[in-house]
Amino acid sequence: MNQGQSVFPGDVIATGDYRPEQNVVLDGDRLISTAIGFSEIKDDIVSVIPLTGFYHPSIDDLVIGKIISHNALSWEAYINSYYPGILLASDIFGKDYSASRDDLSLKLNIGDIVLARVANMGSRDPLLTIVGENLGRIDSGELVKISSTTIPYLTDSIIQTIEASTNATLTVGQNGLIVLKCDNSTGLTKATKAIKMIDMMRDNDSIEEKIKKFLDEEN
Repeated sequence: MNQGQSVFPGDVIATGDYRPEQNVVLDGDRLISTAIGFSEIKDDIVSVIPLTGFYHPSIDDLVIGKIISHNALSWEAYINSYYPGILLASDIFGKDYSASRDDLSLKLNIGDIVLARVANMGSRDPLLTIVGENLGRIDSGELVKISSTTIPYLTDSIIQTIEASTNATLTVGQNGLIVLKCDNSTGLTKATKAIKMIDMMRDNDSIEEKIKKFLDEEN
């Protein structure tokens, strides 16, 4: 299997005896992408995984990640991107970390949520760190996912409006993952609905006004 090459509409992914699938067309013996995304060639099938809504990591971005696996040296975190974020064991245990002595599961387990910073971009997987003020494991809350392209529309003013109306606390990652903390299910549901509304109408000029109206009606 060959994957991970970024492609744009019109790019030739491969030539020869292949079958086109998702977001790929056949032109003679050329397999051509019809979307922005990452190509994937498996056996004789060529497809493109589209990037719409996916997060494109940049150094120093604050992101929310969900731990999905670990090995002796690092954790992998889902960050709403095509590739997982990598959190090195030495980031938490320090330079003296020993795989034979230190147990990663004592610090972070699969399913844990963390607030992290993108420290570096490797050849593929972004490197994360939780060293810094307010970074680290988030002990409670509900994880909500929206498109990363919606985050700029979730302004400080809108966040304050949602928090004041629902008694919820929002922790927002630039990667489109948000953690909601709320003491009651009604407030949590209302805050979740408001965030999903923003995701659906982010190009609307009166988005803040409509969010306020929705929250007032819910009250």
